[in-house]
Amino acid sequence: MTTELNFLGLFLKASIVVQVIILILLAFSIISWAIIIQRSRILTRALKESVAFEDRFWSGEDLNKLYEGLSNRRDGLSGSEQIFFVGFKEFSRLKQANPDAPESIIQGSTRAMNLAMNREVEDLETRVPFLATVASISPYIGLFGTVWGIMHAFMALSGVKQATLQMVAPGIAEALIATAIGLFAAIPAVIAYNRLSLRINKLEQNYGNFIDEFTSILHRQVFGRNHL
Repeated sequence: MTTELNFLGLFLKASIVVQVIILILLAFSIISWAIIIQRSRILTRALKESVAFEDRFWSGEDLNKLYEGLSNRRDGLSGSEQIFFVGFKEFSRLKQANPDAPESIIQGSTRAMNLAMNREVEDLETRVPFLATVASISPYIGLFGTVWGIMHAFMALSGVKQATLQMVAPGIAEALIATAIGLFAAIPAVIAYNRLSLRINKLEQNYGNFIDEFTSILHRQVFGRNHL
C-alpha cells in the first residue's frame, strides 16, 4: 500500500512531460496485454480446430461429402478447413474445365491453397507486430522520460546555493519511474511476441504440410491412380 501511495505521489509531482510519457507507457502495456490474451486464445483455438479437422480428413470420410458439409457453413471456415475447401473447389472447377491438363489442375489447386494459407496466417498475425513495436520503443520512451525528469530536477536546483542528496533524490526518483514503466511494458511484450510468433510459425508449418499431403491425394486422383 505504501509503495502505491509513493508511486502516485511521485507521479503527481513529476513534470507534465514525464506524466505524459508514463501514461503513454501504461497505455502501451494495457494494449499489449489485451493483444496477448486475445491472440493466445485465437491461436489455441486455431490449433485445436486444425488438429480436429485433419483427424476427420484422415478418418476415411468421402472428400466430396466433407466438402459439401463445409459448404453449409462457408462463412465460418478457417485454418485447414478453409484451405481444404478452397483447394477442393478449385480442383473440381479445373478438372471439369480442363480434364486433359492434369498438371494445370494440380498447379492451380496448389496455388489456391497456398493463397488461402497466406490469408489465414495474415489473420493469425493480426496485431502481433504491435508487440514488437512496444518491445523495441518502450525502453527508449522511458529513457527519454528519465533524462527529461533528471534535467528538470537539476534545473530546479539552479537557484539553490548548496544542493543536498535529500533535495535531489525525489526528482531523480520521479524520473526513474519512467524507465521502470518502460521496461514493465517492453519485457512482457517481447516475450509474448516471440512465443506468439513461434506458435504462428508452427501453425503455418502444419498448414503447409497439409497442403503437401492433400496435393498428393489430388495428384493420384487426377492421374487416375486412385479414387476419392
